[in-house]
Parts: sequence; structure tokens; C-alpha cells
Amino acid sequence: MSLSEKQKMLSGQLYHAGCPELQADELANRHWMQRYNASADLPTAQRHELLSEHFATVGEGTVIRSPFHCDYGWNISIGANTFINFNCVILDVLPVRIGDDCQIAPSVQIYTADHPMDPEVRRTGLESGRPVTIGNNVWIGGGAIILPGVTIGDNAVVGAGSVVTRDVPAGAVVVGNPARVRQSAQVQ
Repeated sequence: MSLSEKQKMLSGQLYHAGCPELQADELANRHWMQRYNASADLPTAQRHELLSEHFATVGEGTVIRSPFHCDYGWNISIGANTFINFNCVILDVLPVRIGDDCQIAPSVQIYTADHPMDPEVRRTGLESGRPVTIGNNVWIGGGAIILPGVTIGDNAVVGAGSVVTRDVPAGAVVVGNPARVRQSAQVQ
């Protein structure tokens, strides 16, 4: 029995995003994003309920400010007391796991979606993904971009505008494009 395009996506294989099943999931997500992004004036508890109904998991005290954008939503897990500021984009074709007590500044982009390097394969419209994991107590500065397959360790800091292309060790401070370790974070 062959895998559906969605099953291929979820297993990290090459897949076609334009299949009817994934298109239906994207449409449902667009409707949810419209509701969520229009909910800025609702009490925090009601906004949290909207996140809980759509994400894989979302911890107590987590806040995401509108506008917020994602591909599917059901591939996103966020721990407790995490704050995500305006204009965050999460391309969640594979799981995005964000820990507890994280601070994510405005316009951060987190990508699991990836495309083949071979131009002939890319021309077919196939794509793939690699999961992203962000540990506990991580601070990501404004405009940072986290690329597919990256893991950021606990207590790390990602400088504003950085492009994170590889894993970040726990407690490290990374800056630049591509992001490089500049120092070990002071853990108190």
C-alpha cells in the first residue's frame, strides 16, 4: 500500500503539497488563522482556548500575539509560559516543538519546510521537511530565521536578525548570518 502525500510529508519524505488532503488542511488552517488573528481583543483565556483547539499542545500561560501565521497548526507544540510576539511565521510541515518559558520576538520565522537542492527534482514540485526543536528558556531576537532541522538547546539566545542554519548548543549565544556561537550564556 502506497503512502498518501500527507503521510509522506509527516514521515519526512518528498511529497506534493498540492494534493487535495493537504490543501483541505491548509484551508481549514487559514480559517482558524483568520479567527485567531481577529481575536486580539478577546481575553487571554479565550485566545489560549483557540490555540489549544488547533495546536498539538500549548502550555498554560503561553501567549501568541496577532498576527500569527502557520501552515497547519496541528504540528506545533508549545510549552508553558512562552511568549511569541507579532508577525511570527511557523511553516510546520513537520513538528515544531517550543519549550517552556521561551521569549520569541517580533517577526521570527521558523521553517520546517524544505526543498530539494537538485533543480530537476525541485521542478517537479516535490518538497520535504525536517522538524525544529527549541528548548526551554530560549530567547530568540526579532527577525531571526530558524531553518529546517535545527535544534536550539535550553537557555540559548539567538540574536536579532540571525539566520540559524545548524544546531545551537544549550546555553550558547548565537548571532549573524549564518548564526555562529559568540559566547556561552550566563545561566543564573
